[in-house]
Amino acid sequence: MRLTKIHHIAIICSDYQKSKDFYVQILGMKPAQEVYREDRDSYKLDLEVNGYYQIELFSFPNPPERTSYPEAVGLRHLALEVEDIEEAVSYLTEQQIKVEAIRVDPFTKKKFTFFADPDGLPIELYEQ
Repeated sequence: MRLTKIHHIAIICSDYQKSKDFYVQILGMKPAQEVYREDRDSYKLDLEVNGYYQIELFSFPNPPERTSYPEAVGLRHLALEVEDIEEAVSYLTEQQIKVEAIRVDPFTKKKFTFFADPDGLPIELYEQ
């Protein structure tokens, strides 16, 4: 077997419209396809970044909460690349999103920071 790339990341949200607005309106991801699955009372929204299918956003009735802090076993965070981290942090702050202080990766010397989606999923911004 030879992997060629990560195809997508699936995220289950507690408030579909709130999360959809966050990923589409605030982060600027483009909806590629949205379906409602009546048998599951569930929405599935495929989101693109720069023309590449990247994230599946799901809604389910009453999903259980996931432990995040302190760190739990499993997916730690979603990382998104930006050209200018200061500009991105300024924009997110204007959108009333709390962003951690910008840090520098001691190994790559690249700038990065963290914020959270509406359900508290940690999202990292990493400068090119």
